[in-house]
Amino acid sequence: MSRFAELRKHLFGGTTSNARQFGMIFTLVGIVALFEILTNGLTLNSGNLITLVSQYSYILILAIGMLMVIVAGHIDLSVGSVAAFVGIVVAKSMHTYHLPWPAAILLGLVVGALIGAWQGFWVAYVGVPAFIVTLAGMMLFRGGNQAIGNAETIAVPQGFRNIGAGYLWEVGPDTGYNNLTLLLGLLACAAVVVREWRARKTRQDLGAEPAPLWVSGLRLAIILAVIVFATLRFAGGRVGTSFPISGIILAVLVLIYSFITRNTAGGRHIYAVGGNSRAAELSGVKLRRVNFLVMVNMSALAALAGMIFIARASASGPQDGLNWELDAISAVFIGGAAVSGGLGTISGSIVGGLVMAVLNNGLQLLGVGSDQVQIIKGLVLLLAVALDVYNKRQGRFSVIDSIMRPFRGSTPIPVTPTPTPTGTEPAKTPVAG
Repeated sequence: MSRFAELRKHLFGGTTSNARQFGMIFTLVGIVALFEILTNGLTLNSGNLITLVSQYSYILILAIGMLMVIVAGHIDLSVGSVAAFVGIVVAKSMHTYHLPWPAAILLGLVVGALIGAWQGFWVAYVGVPAFIVTLAGMMLFRGGNQAIGNAETIAVPQGFRNIGAGYLWEVGPDTGYNNLTLLLGLLACAAVVVREWRARKTRQDLGAEPAPLWVSGLRLAIILAVIVFATLRFAGGRVGTSFPISGIILAVLVLIYSFITRNTAGGRHIYAVGGNSRAAELSGVKLRRVNFLVMVNMSALAALAGMIFIARASASGPQDGLNWELDAISAVFIGGAAVSGGLGTISGSIVGGLVMAVLNNGLQLLGVGSDQVQIIKGLVLLLAVALDVYNKRQGRFSVIDSIMRPFRGSTPIPVTPTPTPTGTEPAKTPVAG
């Protein structure tokens, strides 16, 4: 094996699926580099990075919930309207009824969960397709937003605004950087090192050959360099800014949902239902419960996203949440989820969302009109899926095919017909995994 092949095998984890995850990241890096050149360094400017995270964190939160809905084989068109409805309810409760903002946040999450339970009931227990249920919900809750708010803008109090417009506060000595952001970056670096060490130890315990030390060192060097660069950028912004609180919320949700989807039975049940609902049900998976819970989860996250948005905007209005469902769905599909369900990852959806966010942000920095931005984003989504389908037909690297391969197992091998007392059995092809 050549040194380059060895590097590719160990650096990408030895599977096409893992290599594809790195490919998505390289695509994101390429887009960032392109806009960094075209905008004369504005893209990676501290202020722009802070704004980017603050401005698009709620869309990425929606993408987390949308991934689970799509993996389960459904679609949710109501998330924007649900976010807007919860936003106006929360704003009204604080503005008119003087509810303390912590209680208002709890109220918003409860309302979101109840909306999800309502829609989940129709999907899971009545059998109405999620597309129809959420299409009705999109109209219902958009009308509810305008009815409750009377098409007016309602301001939210200062304490509530911190979840959408707040930053890590200043503590400790004056270093020229935000110390808490520096600490956050240090913790991230430590977590990466520990994860690499544990991965090597696990492979050794299982009797598998770990990656050479120089490969692990190279991989760590690249990841740590990115973390250090981002940490210094976020920590060195203008006075009063640092890493956004909304970014912290997003990071926590990514960690939690990545663990759920990878390491819990409930998470694997979602993939099983999306892959083959009938087989999953015969295997003991509670199909209705899974469908119900993914809808509840989606609406709860939509409620959180809506509250973060109005906190950043300082008010709730009738135009909140417009087209959010399209951005969330685009992020999930660009991130590699299968239209038919059963496949997709949290990290892939986040990278897909960042691709759309950087694209949108970079075009705005270049002064491209909003109408042209929408056209370009639509073309990017269409071309991303079309290229994948084309590559799969040509037998080349394919996003969907590379993700499906680990689930299919080895390539089916035809079985030679075997004679029987009554004749010859027809040729059979074993079904993989």
